[in-house]
Amino acid sequence: MLSIDDLKFNGHGLIPAIVVDAGTGKVLTLAYMNRESLAITMEEGRTCFWSRSRGELWRKGETSGNIQYVVDITADCDRDALVVRVNKTGPACHLGSDSCFNDKLYIGQQPEPFSVKGLYQLLEGRKQELPEGSYTTYLFQKGLDKILKKVGEECTEVIIAGKAEDKAETVYEIADLMYHVLVLMVELGISVDDVMAELASRHVIDHKVKQEKMTS
Repeated sequence: MLSIDDLKFNGHGLIPAIVVDAGTGKVLTLAYMNRESLAITMEEGRTCFWSRSRGELWRKGETSGNIQYVVDITADCDRDALVVRVNKTGPACHLGSDSCFNDKLYIGQQPEPFSVKGLYQLLEGRKQELPEGSYTTYLFQKGLDKILKKVGEECTEVIIAGKAEDKAETVYEIADLMYHVLVLMVELGISVDDVMAELASRHVIDHKVKQEKMTS
């Protein structure tokens, strides 16, 4: 483990801190810390920066309420830059967006890596645009009852494949189920973050129960 004394601050006594969402890996913002703000961050477990424009300490969320709780802090190989992984309670950008990095400068030819959130956003687009010939469009046009019926059918298919201990078929059917559940989520306005937050709350409860059992 490093200490603050191992870090290399620049001529102004600052070190850049790249703040990343611990859940999604998304870059939220680039800020700066001095020794004092870094020490406060480590002591309080929430981000504190040095505001270069105001020339003072700045605890993220002290006015907006959008706090960033620190998961961990990692220095680069030269020890002159930091990556701060956080769990946040609101937008990271002062403009109200999730991240400060929104304006694309260049788009290459490489495809976006697949993600559940990416698929969810694609489904949201399908619901808004309803392109002809799309199975997703068909589901949204048929409505909630049809979507729920498909979720039920896919649940049954997962059970049959799992009971048969057919791994490949079970994976295939789980993928079908996940797709239809995501369609249901879009239909009901339930975000991926909503579900992840619920799972995270259960993880905390489960951890506490395990701790209590160990100490009892």
